[in-house]
Amino acid sequence: MARKPFIAGNWKMNMTADSGKELIAQLKPLVKEAKCNVALCVPAILIPAMVKAAKGSKIKIGAQNVHWAASGAYTGEISCEQLKEYGVKYAIIGHSERRQYFGETDEGVNKRTLAALANDITPIVCVGETLEERENGETEKVLTKQLTDGLNGVEDITKVVIAYEPVWAIGTGKTATDEQAQETIAFIRKKLAKLFDTKSAKKVIIQYGGSMNAKNCKGLMAQPDIDGGLIGGASLKIDFATIVNFDK
Repeated sequence: MARKPFIAGNWKMNMTADSGKELIAQLKPLVKEAKCNVALCVPAILIPAMVKAAKGSKIKIGAQNVHWAASGAYTGEISCEQLKEYGVKYAIIGHSERRQYFGETDEGVNKRTLAALANDITPIVCVGETLEERENGETEKVLTKQLTDGLNGVEDITKVVIAYEPVWAIGTGKTATDEQAQETIAFIRKKLAKLFDTKSAKKVIIQYGGSMNAKNCKGLMAQPDIDGGLIGGASLKIDFATIVNFDK
């Protein structure tokens, strides 16, 4: 069975309720015929308004993070139960910016992933190497550790989305070549086959998350192991619709 492509936007710490609603209103008619799954992962404070704005459209609303605890003294965090109250379907976990700026670890990624799965929220688990690690030939070593530790205890890997985001290509305007992205994502799929099983690995949606945009999306999406994109800057513009409709 062919994997259904999945294009997800990551607004990061951008947009207001008004600008977000305006963009979604513009996007809705442009993506209504999309043949892929579509999501926008928005700042937590905007989730209620964006869920309402996207209602009745192809666009699902996701979160940019989620905590592993059901409740408790975790100032600034948000729980699965709180997300589910608004019908949130996806949560980004382990984004490189969370790892870099807020000290998130593979252990934390693992706990968040397991909590999301237990609450029927699809985790978008991010993995990727820095420029220094790539130049030192450590890409496969880094990815192996992130996948092994981050997915420990996951029973059904087909319920997880993996986003490969080379850290050196996030917010820099740089992007991996189509061939580089395909080679690395093919490695990720092979590693998933070893960690779980080949049949399940073939079903896992693996996104590319390094500065995919309206100009380069067709080439990247044409690669056999790339099933979608985790889109940063381009998800803040009407260009996002072009990426969603990459096959037209």
